[in-house]
Amino acid sequence: MSDDNESLPFSEHRQQVEAQLDPATTAVVVVDMINEFLEDGGLMVLASGRRLYRPIQQLVDAAHTAGARVVWLRDQHADESDPEFRKRIVHCLEGSWGTQIVAALHPGPDDIIMPKSTYSGFFRTPLHETLQAHGIRTLIVTGVVTNICVRSTTHDAFFLGYEVLVPEECVSATSDREQESSLYDIDTHYGTVTSLERVLELLVQRQVA
Repeated sequence: MSDDNESLPFSEHRQQVEAQLDPATTAVVVVDMINEFLEDGGLMVLASGRRLYRPIQQLVDAAHTAGARVVWLRDQHADESDPEFRKRIVHCLEGSWGTQIVAALHPGPDDIIMPKSTYSGFFRTPLHETLQAHGIRTLIVTGVVTNICVRSTTHDAFFLGYEVLVPEECVSATSDREQESSLYDIDTHYGTVTSLERVLELLVQRQVA
């Protein structure tokens, strides 16, 4: 007798996971919301990412109120010999205006601001060790861009054992096609794609409880 699962479409071979979190063991990770990628004068501007300013700040404020950690990742490269520049133009050089978080967003005094030198926030950074030191088990990943740095960070978070939530209103890709495809892949293989409304509800529910 054949296994019933063998007849399912490939996309259905997955576990359905309901979004949940505990603020005490949760961190919001804000990826690359910096001048170079978002503001006029930046070298690689994704203008559609500006629509994330309000929802990300709303989430960050809610995380602060609920007692969750917030980590801001900033793309930053030491010099023009960085291997990434074999594929991308020179950008986000250390000490430049481009590496700074956009003025529209406001980190809290206890937030962690951490540079990263490639797409994933975990590659050759102290992010994992920092999160572990704070007892973090769940990550809410936000920022730009969905199909590159957000996706790479989400992959590595999953590989390292974190529960990953991605509120779809808080990420932006290089195109609608890439947004849809990347969120589909994240939801089926690496985490749970949900709504900002649901994440805010979970933060408030745990705070009240």
